[in-house]
Amino acid sequence: MSSLSSEAFAKEAIRIAEFGKNAGITLRVMGACAIRLHCSNSQSILDSLNRTISDLDFSSYIRFEEKLDDLFKELGYRSESDWGDLYAHMYGQVRSRYLDPKTQRNIDVFFDKLEMCHTIDLRNRLEIDFPTLSVSDLLLEKMQIVKINEKDVFDTLVLMLEHDIGEEDQETINSKYISRVLAEDWGFYYTVTMNLKKIMNLLPQYKAFAGNPSATIEHRVGRLLDAIEKQPKSLKWKMRARIGTSKKWYMDVDEISMGARV
Repeated sequence: MSSLSSEAFAKEAIRIAEFGKNAGITLRVMGACAIRLHCSNSQSILDSLNRTISDLDFSSYIRFEEKLDDLFKELGYRSESDWGDLYAHMYGQVRSRYLDPKTQRNIDVFFDKLEMCHTIDLRNRLEIDFPTLSVSDLLLEKMQIVKINEKDVFDTLVLMLEHDIGEEDQETINSKYISRVLAEDWGFYYTVTMNLKKIMNLLPQYKAFAGNPSATIEHRVGRLLDAIEKQPKSLKWKMRARIGTSKKWYMDVDEISMGARV
């Protein structure tokens, strides 16, 4: 694990995304670093909560897989192909990992979809924002985690604090997009709504959000939950809802699959 500062990670993430752009390769920052980049007004809150970045995650399209090895090599990274082969063998998914030998900084690249506890289809979503995923996809990335930890809670709280709820993607949490995604998959819906309610319950214990920030977050989470519930559900969703949690509704994600999730 790298000992670099969060600021150093953020600068490197932007450098890599820009390098990819200049090379005609679509690369978008994901995870904690992307949220830090999107929430510049809350960096002091993240620092006060000791929310640091330890690795970088990117998303890209599978058509760029072969070109990425050359790109990261030019940037000074080493391909961890053995890890990628093992991951593909165990999970049937293509995922690349790179290492900076000097700083021990790890980078994971996910292709087309983020497949963890639930699947987020990122095809046709990467062009929405730069250098990161859209804030709506960043929110889904955090909220799809069944065993959510405190770091994920912090990331979600600052994301909700700095972005209003609306029906578009530019610097807005797109309730229409999120509601439509969840209306097709009861398991995904259950995990996301469970986690949104969980962060609401945890919010009062964090003094960093006391006062107006807390009220803003509560209002926005409430609006998002309301939009999710009002969205008409698919037949597949309704049929799966009848079974409920008596059958596992998510995929298990172990350490190798999660890798260095931040």
